[in-house]
Amino acid sequence: MYRLQQRKGSIGRLNSRPYGISFESCNTLLELLLNVCGETMPIIETQNIHKIYPNGVHANDDINFRVEPGEIHALVGENGAGKSTLMKILYGLEQPSEGALFIRDQAVQIPNPQAAIELGIGMVHQNFMLVDSFTVAQNIILNRETKQGMQIDFPRAVTDTEQLSREYGLFVNPNAKIADIPVGMRQRVEILKALYRGAEILILDEPTAVLTPSETVDLFTAIRNLVEGGKTVIFITHKLKEVIEISDRVTVMRDARQVGTVNTPQTSERELARMMVGREVFMQVDRPPITRGAPVLQVADLTYADSSGHQLLKHVSFNVYENEILGIAGVEGNGQTELAEVLTGLRPPTTGEAYISGEQILGRGPRSVREHNVAHIPEDRLTNGVALWSSIADNLIIDRYYREPFTRRGLLDINAIDANGADMIRQFNIIAPDGAIPVSALSGGNMQKVVVARELSSSPKLLIAAQPTRGVDIGAIEFIHQQLVDQRTDGLAILLISADLQEVMKLSDRIMVMYEGEIVGIFPNNEQLTEERIGYYMLGAERQERAEMERYA
Repeated sequence: MYRLQQRKGSIGRLNSRPYGISFESCNTLLELLLNVCGETMPIIETQNIHKIYPNGVHANDDINFRVEPGEIHALVGENGAGKSTLMKILYGLEQPSEGALFIRDQAVQIPNPQAAIELGIGMVHQNFMLVDSFTVAQNIILNRETKQGMQIDFPRAVTDTEQLSREYGLFVNPNAKIADIPVGMRQRVEILKALYRGAEILILDEPTAVLTPSETVDLFTAIRNLVEGGKTVIFITHKLKEVIEISDRVTVMRDARQVGTVNTPQTSERELARMMVGREVFMQVDRPPITRGAPVLQVADLTYADSSGHQLLKHVSFNVYENEILGIAGVEGNGQTELAEVLTGLRPPTTGEAYISGEQILGRGPRSVREHNVAHIPEDRLTNGVALWSSIADNLIIDRYYREPFTRRGLLDINAIDANGADMIRQFNIIAPDGAIPVSALSGGNMQKVVVARELSSSPKLLIAAQPTRGVDIGAIEFIHQQLVDQRTDGLAILLISADLQEVMKLSDRIMVMYEGEIVGIFPNNEQLTEERIGYYMLGAERQERAEMERYA
């Protein structure tokens, strides 16, 4: 018998069938009642889901999540809000501590991903799970191969891939190797792989994180095609602009709880941000116009090749000036990481030069670069940004412990270190009781604030900020963005590297695009510059004339 969850405006739960009516008739009657009341049966529903980990962390607290058939349902929330845990429960990667799951109104248990797939649930993870050396078709049929005798029927795999691709408008080359196709195409392969396994419900986890604007448009077209074909999509993202564009409804989570579910046409980015954070969030950064100063960083004909001789940076030349943010746009893996690490002394260059206020800095190691007043927010804070098991206070002076006021006559001054920690915690709004606790005890956003506080408090001439808000909550993003802009306005030169094109567009005075280790365009960030235009350069579809590039370098 169908269940009827008690809701405002609904007919309530019926726990027993009317006397003398069969279960089949009762089902039909309840369906009619639901239609009269404007209710539809959800394709997925969770009731009172709790997830408590052995360490006592309450990751999901009484979650009642409902997805209607044929809708695009966005799920948003800050890091640690519980959305990933909820999706892992739906896909069988985690088990709930309490509560019930219903698929198409039937109570189910999902002990593992295979059970989820059998129930018609597919999940496309943010980090693609593809075999680079296999073709597109081989990846799609992996572990679901059709055989001809003892051999895998590869021609059938190609035919099936082409048919599925045409049906949903997810066009791919079945014979191309994964290693040779762009990120946007890999995203399509992951979706096709789930569809090949019979997915009726698709969970997309941060699907646009590494896509260009044109690839995002293509993905959204494909998602709409999927829904028109009868599929249901759960869309997890932190990009609220995309939520408004693509979804029918939005569920917001905060602190392991479900804050609410709203119809997308009746909300806004600002309202969703307020629900996520629990306070008003200002979506725009005040970036006052200012005249740039003298060149601080001058890079000339810089190249870098890895140990196999593969050239990852190709004759890179540009300047960064006082009072400006130069943003680097590009799909990840196009030389941005290598550029930041060569400039900060973490990698030796192959050829080329780089000067800070006229002094050569290349090939001298990280400490020498820092002593030329260069600060660095690394893209991987856990590996290069913090010492996890050291205290907040120690992390805040880890690059300057050997200088006054933190060392006097060869001895560490504990009082000075503690005082600096307390001051930075206050100034940068780091949520922590004091500077003595280890950085490992902090949330991702507060870890990043420790890195930002240390780097900006070093009185740098140049800041190289690589992915400064990656994995950071929307409230911390707002704070970090304003800090960067304020420092730029006070005279700092900033080289910003971000995979988030919206972030680059929001913060930068000039934008430089990298593709396959080369600079393919440099632009003033004005009203004529659009995300779509930048996206063409990110894909290598366009390249600026050298004279124009030199004009803006």
